[in-house]
Amino acid sequence: MQEQERGGRSRRGREDRQELPPQSPEEQARAICLRLLTGSPRTRRQLADALHKRGIPEEVSQQVLSRYEEVGLIDDAAFAGAWVESRHRGRGLARRALAQELRTKGVHATLVEEALERLDSEQEEQTARELVERKLRATRGLERDKRIRRLAGMLARKGYPEGMALRVVRRALEAEGEDADELGYPGE
Repeated sequence: MQEQERGGRSRRGREDRQELPPQSPEEQARAICLRLLTGSPRTRRQLADALHKRGIPEEVSQQVLSRYEEVGLIDDAAFAGAWVESRHRGRGLARRALAQELRTKGVHATLVEEALERLDSEQEEQTARELVERKLRATRGLERDKRIRRLAGMLARKGYPEGMALRVVRRALEAEGEDADELGYPGE
């Protein structure tokens, strides 16, 4: 008869679990990658970093990651395209900010450029206008210079080029009735 421990578990059941053979490094690497990929898509570098942190040998890591690429579980190009689409639409990030995020995640420069080609300058400027329109109401009542700094600063933090940011802010303030001559911008 099995001896009972506190909590109703048998001592033998715990011993049985300890007797399982340890996983090979390949099995561990596959399990780690699958667990991480279940939560959300990841780049090859993100997975390689995770395997390294868990002590998986480099050779084993590369073998498992290459196999996952072959079967399509890892696809940095698809990751980059989805990232650009999602972060531009959801957060309003511009090309520069998106490129930085993708580089941080280990996406190769050519794949970053390919993903960013899907985002044209007209679409980027339209998103900047929408962001300014949303924030414009919150700046009413502030002095003109402060409004300009806040609106242009918000766009700059999202990666928009200074020239585009100032042009979009100026047009939004003009449409709201601010005098363009008072805006203090250098000519375009």
